Amino acid sequence: MSRFSGKYYYTIDPKGRVMVPSAFRDILREHYGTRLIITVAPVDRCLHLYPVEEWERLLEKVSTLPRSNRSMKLFLRTVVGSAMEADVDKQGRVLVPSSLRTDGDLKGELVIVGVLDKIEIWDKQLWEKATDLTDVDAEGYEDDLSGFGI
Repeated sequence: MSRFSGKYYYTIDPKGRVMVPSAFRDILREHYGTRLIITVAPVDRCLHLYPVEEWERLLEKVSTLPRSNRSMKLFLRTVVGSAMEADVDKQGRVLVPSSLRTDGDLKGELVIVGVLDKIEIWDKQLWEKATDLTDVDAEGYEDDLSGFGI
């Protein structure tokens, strides 16, 4: 199965539509179709776009986990509770509902990133803060990745 990867810069139009990069549209068309699930990533303050098939896999996994766990409750309330269907239109855009534009703090300039099984949509300023390496403990970062065999 093809995976999403790459970083692209776009803007959100006045109607709240976001262009899905053509490389991602090709993967969607070939493997998934044009229906997506769009939801919030509350900790990162970005949005996630899942092909329906990948979203269903995530829901299957989540449904087996303890719902009494505090983190799971937060996940269910924010991520699952905010999820909405969206379709890629003929021009390659997806309409982001206004509530999710607010949750993701999407204003104008965006960064769209492929992250394996999903696509992330970031406000450009939030992306720059989230990926700023200035305060990263380089040795700790490398140790963590090494522990994963990377």
